[in-house]
Amino acid sequence: MPEIDGVIDMTFLKTFIRDEAGASAAEYALILAIVGAAIGAAAFALGGAVKVALDSATSQVEACNTLNSTTCV
Repeated sequence: MPEIDGVIDMTFLKTFIRDEAGASAAEYALILAIVGAAIGAAAFALGGAVKVALDSATSQVEACNTLNSTTCV
C-alpha cells in the first residue's frame, strides 16, 4: 500500500474500494459451478440410460443364443 510519510494514500484506498474486478471473478466462478453441476447431472442421467439400453441388448442376445429361439425378437 503506498504511503506518504507514514500516511496511507487516500487515492489508493478509494480506488481499491471501487474496484469491482473481484466481483466479476466471483460471478464467473458461480456460473462455472452451475454449468459444471448441470453437465455432471446430464452425464449421470445419460449413464443410466446407456446402462438400461445395454442391459436390454444383452438380454436379447442371450435370448437368441438359447436353444429356444422363439423368444428371439
